[in-house]
Amino acid sequence: MIATTRAAARPPIVTGALLVRMATVMASSIGFFLPFAVVPEYAERSAGATVAGAANAALLVTTVAVELAAPALVARLGYRWALGLGLVALGGPTLVLVTSSDAAAVIAVSALRGVGFAVTVVAGGALTAELVPAERRGEGLALVGLVSGVSALLALPAGTWLAQVAGYDAVFVATAAVPVLSVLTVPFLPGRPAVAGRAAGVPAGLRSPYLMWPAAVFAASAAGTGILCTFVPLAVRGGPVWVAPAALLAQSATATLAKWVAGRVGDRRGHEGLLLAGLVLSAGGMAAVSLTHWSVSVVAGAAVFGAGFGVLQNATMTIMYGRVRPELFSTVSALWNAAYDSGMAAGAFAVGLLAPLTGYPPALLVTAALMALAGAFVPRARRAPSALVGP
Repeated sequence: MIATTRAAARPPIVTGALLVRMATVMASSIGFFLPFAVVPEYAERSAGATVAGAANAALLVTTVAVELAAPALVARLGYRWALGLGLVALGGPTLVLVTSSDAAAVIAVSALRGVGFAVTVVAGGALTAELVPAERRGEGLALVGLVSGVSALLALPAGTWLAQVAGYDAVFVATAAVPVLSVLTVPFLPGRPAVAGRAAGVPAGLRSPYLMWPAAVFAASAAGTGILCTFVPLAVRGGPVWVAPAALLAQSATATLAKWVAGRVGDRRGHEGLLLAGLVLSAGGMAAVSLTHWSVSVVAGAAVFGAGFGVLQNATMTIMYGRVRPELFSTVSALWNAAYDSGMAAGAFAVGLLAPLTGYPPALLVTAALMALAGAFVPRARRAPSALVGP
């Protein structure tokens, strides 16, 4: 009787529909990351360093811009059509690079891929939130995040390796094939939200402090991720060659583990209580990374930062989904992903301006201090609405 009661109270996370959704999660991660480091190299060899930088810039800028517009598309087309079109736009344009390395072609392809990825993550994120039981949403989102994270972690070096052993064309064909073929699974997913209602767009979400404060807390930590990925290899240059890869691997590994732990703990004890802990870990880890002449501190700090970032990834996403009606799931997905991408970009941009003036250690320490100051946002981020936000 006790076992039956517990089973009824905690419905299963993994269903047939969620397994199908995981196929598209893997496909979108592979489609995004497989050519991420390859396209700039391809562009640099044929069109110069400026185009190499512009390629991924176009990818990221269009991703953020379209993320904020995608909820309207999802509301009009539904999950299946939006997700399918996003996957095609993410993968298909790379076939152009098989025949052309012209600067305009490279930048246009990158921009189109950014559009596709934005639509994919917004539509897919909203669909994932609906497929996971509300009472186990934190754990379910962590599981899907694990699938996405591992796929990305493997795809990024795999793209570079494939380019070396089989050439650029092989990377571009594989990048096109994986997302496009995954469209075959889309008809097995729900078409529209299970609960019908009038959809609300991003402006409604932007006006809601119950969504924007958690997003702001997450963006503060996401800024640190952009900084670590961009500047740690430069900040530790001249030291042992293993430090930068070890730090980046430690950050990714602890973020993935912490995301899972935060999901389980948060579902049982509440996700709002994890916000301050995640921010403290993020700021403390970044402060340790700023000791760039001490290799152990850099690696350990990256691991601590990753733990804080993983906690905030899961907690903020779960909190935001839990505060809205299903009609706003795509809006939450858009706001959360925009906070992630814009936070990463802002952090890298700010340190890029500051480091030439101060050096890397002070710049990283200032970042840690600013991250800690974001703790002032936490009480407002914890405050829940009296009723679900929605149209």
